[in-house]
Amino acid sequence: MSTTTPISPTVADPTAAPEQATGPAAATETRPLTTADRCDACGAQAYLRVVLASGELLFCAHHGRAHREILERQALFIQDESDRLTRTSEVD
Repeated sequence: MSTTTPISPTVADPTAAPEQATGPAAATETRPLTTADRCDACGAQAYLRVVLASGELLFCAHHGRAHREILERQALFIQDESDRLTRTSEVD
């Protein structure tokens, strides 16, 4: 299960169905991170999406952890899906 760190009261529930939204509130809604989303620091697969007042940044788990403290102070919203790296898939 991915986690989000709400810094703003306009954070969407990550388990809720996505809605069509526009404007500033749309930036704080979760969306699944895919293999096409790449870390802005190194190009690895992104597992963190950080929304700032000036735009959005994507980070791999390593760079997300390395910069977490400063990002939490400045971010409007942080979507963290790094738990996907340690999650085991269930096989029936």
